[in-house]
Amino acid sequence: MAVKAVHVSDVPHPNLDHQQQQLALSSPRGFANTKFVVMGHRGSGMNMLQSPDPRMKSLKENSLLSFNAAAKLPLDFIEFDVQVTKDDCPVIFHDNFIFTQQQGVLVEKRVTDLTLQELLSYGPQKDESNVGKPLFRKTKDGRVFEWKVEQDDCFCTLEEAFNKVESPVGFNIELKFDDQLVYTKQQLTHSLDVILKVVHEHAGDRRIMFSSFQPDAAQLMRKLQQKYHVFFLTNGGSEIYTDTRRNSLEEAIHVCLEGGLQGIVSEVKAIFRNPGAIARIKEAKLSLFTYGQLNNVGEVVYMQHLMGVEGVIVDLVDEITRAISDNDSDKKVDQLRKFQRNTTLPPQFSKEELSFLLNLMPQLMVNH
Repeated sequence: MAVKAVHVSDVPHPNLDHQQQQLALSSPRGFANTKFVVMGHRGSGMNMLQSPDPRMKSLKENSLLSFNAAAKLPLDFIEFDVQVTKDDCPVIFHDNFIFTQQQGVLVEKRVTDLTLQELLSYGPQKDESNVGKPLFRKTKDGRVFEWKVEQDDCFCTLEEAFNKVESPVGFNIELKFDDQLVYTKQQLTHSLDVILKVVHEHAGDRRIMFSSFQPDAAQLMRKLQQKYHVFFLTNGGSEIYTDTRRNSLEEAIHVCLEGGLQGIVSEVKAIFRNPGAIARIKEAKLSLFTYGQLNNVGEVVYMQHLMGVEGVIVDLVDEITRAISDNDSDKKVDQLRKFQRNTTLPPQFSKEELSFLLNLMPQLMVNH
C-alpha cells in the first residue's frame, strides 16, 4: 500500500466559528504549548520492504543517514527505537529479531541476545573492506524480504546518535521491549539505567522525550528520572493484549495518571474511532500525539490539529512538513468560509463529520 501526502490547506473544516478558526489556524498547539509538533518516524520514515512505494525504501530506517536527512527538514523530533544488547550497549533497532541467511537457510537472532559487535556484523560495514551478513526482514504476516534500500547505512548506537545527529532536532526515544515477554522490575530497571547513563552523559541541551508501549517500563522511567517527559504508547484497542492496560485509550489515561506520565502517543485510527477521548485526555492535563500510516496524509494531519491533537509521527517527513508549513492563515480561513457556504453540515463538531472524514480516508490511500 502506498500513501499520498496532500497539502493540509486544501482541507477546510466548516464547524468552527470565526474566532476558533483564527485560533486554530494561526496559533497551533504543541509540545510545551508552543506549536504543532512533527516527528520523523525512525528518522526519515520507516522501511516497508513489501511496499511498491519507493519512498518507503529510500533511506535505511533508524540510521545516522536517515536521522541527519530528517534533521535538515523543519521538524521538531525524530523518533527511534532503543534496545540494550547482551553486553549493555543501547542500540537503535526496531525489530525484536534480526534475520540473515546461511547457506540458503533463514537464521534469526534476538537482538538483546547479541553483543554489540555481533549486531554490527549484520548489513553494511563501517570498514568497507569487511563484508557484513546479508540482512533480511520478516513482516507481521510472515513474509520475508531482503532488506534492500536505495541508500543504505550501518546500524548505530544511542551514543553515536547523540554525537553525530545534527542539532537542534529533538529525540523521541522509544524504549523497546518484546510484547511476548514478561519482564521483571529488575530487568526493566537494568535496561533503563543503561539507557539513562548514555542520555545523561551525551544529551547536553538536546530536547528529549521517552515513550514506550510497555506500561511498566514507561512508569519506571518516570520514577528513575524527572528531567525528561515520558509518554505511554498505545494502539488504543486496535490489537488486544493480555495486559489490559494496553487495550484502550481510557486505560492509557489511567496508566499516565497512575505513573505521573506527561502524555499519550496513540495510533491515529484509535483517535478517530473515539474522538471523545481527546477531551478526556485534555481534562487529565495530558498531551496527545499520534502515529500511524494515516499520518502520511495531509488532510488527516490537519484534521487532528483542529481536533486538539498536539503532534504527529510521520513517515513521509518531507511531504508532511512542507504541507503544514504554510502559515497563510487568512487563506485557510477563507477556504473554511467558502466550504461552510457550500455545505449543509451542522455548526457543531459532530460524529457525522468524523464519519465523513473516515469515509474520505480510503480515497486518500492508493492501493496497489
